[in-house]
Amino acid sequence: MRILSGIQPSGALHLGNYFGMMRPAIELQEQGEAYYFIANYHSMTSLFDAAERRKNTLDVALDFLACGLDPKKSVFFRQSDVPEVTELSWLLTTLTPMGLLERAHSYKDKVAKGISANHGLFAYPVLMAADILIYDSNVVPVGRDQKQHVEMTRDIASKFNEQYGQTFVIPEPRIRDEVALVPGTDGQKMSKSYGNTIEIFGEEKATRKKIMGLVMDSRTPAEPKPDAEKNVAVQLLKLVAPPEVAKDFEDRLRTGGLGYGDLKKALFENYWNYFADARAKRAELAANLDYVNGVLKDGAARARALAQQVLKRAKVASGLD
Repeated sequence: MRILSGIQPSGALHLGNYFGMMRPAIELQEQGEAYYFIANYHSMTSLFDAAERRKNTLDVALDFLACGLDPKKSVFFRQSDVPEVTELSWLLTTLTPMGLLERAHSYKDKVAKGISANHGLFAYPVLMAADILIYDSNVVPVGRDQKQHVEMTRDIASKFNEQYGQTFVIPEPRIRDEVALVPGTDGQKMSKSYGNTIEIFGEEKATRKKIMGLVMDSRTPAEPKPDAEKNVAVQLLKLVAPPEVAKDFEDRLRTGGLGYGDLKKALFENYWNYFADARAKRAELAANLDYVNGVLKDGAARARALAQQVLKRAKVASGLD
């Protein structure tokens, strides 16, 4: 089984990235041949500062390695170090219906939020399809909001196979329902686009302030909250606290007597403890960037060897040889 997943270096990684993509990916590296990449081509649809892209790309590498990605078990690389993916993207573009792209939830949501649209944002699913197909990926771990993109990849691959003969492996999405959507500080899906994130490796004082600033309703501590499971702090606490601790706080909120301030303090403390080991590991890696860059270089060489084989197969099938 070959597993493929990527993450954009468009800003500091946050809890939504970790629970929606990073942790499932790290767990899956024990179950198959894992290919994980830093999607710096994709970041160009929304980030237009070259220096920031370089910094973010390095930060993603540090974050992922600190959180447990093992380069002995995974192929870890920068997307742009495998240029074959953009060539394959063109081949796929010629068979991708406009209507398919126009139906993309991610594109429509971003435009509705006022984010300026460009062709890259519109054609994002085609490049994502190329990312997946060029490594003969079987499994793609994604958040529920990205499931449609994997379905689009399946559609595009099937069209190519029907037109030019059996060429691509048809991938399957893998979604962990219990953490598929992580709420942000405003209750929406946590996303850099919405400015509602809690960073994995945020500075202590700033993160404490952000968590203590979570907006709650006006009910008094004594009032029972029968809808306690909908509280953003409770939902986040369930991710970073031991189950019995999260359940205790949820029960106390439901029956009444727990103040929102105490709930938010508990959330911060459990969040800070949850990533303590990863913070220490990240500091070690930041002091040894030659190692980090070596991991990415080695990963790119391994990824590119496979990508070249698959691209050649597609070019022969479509008459470009």
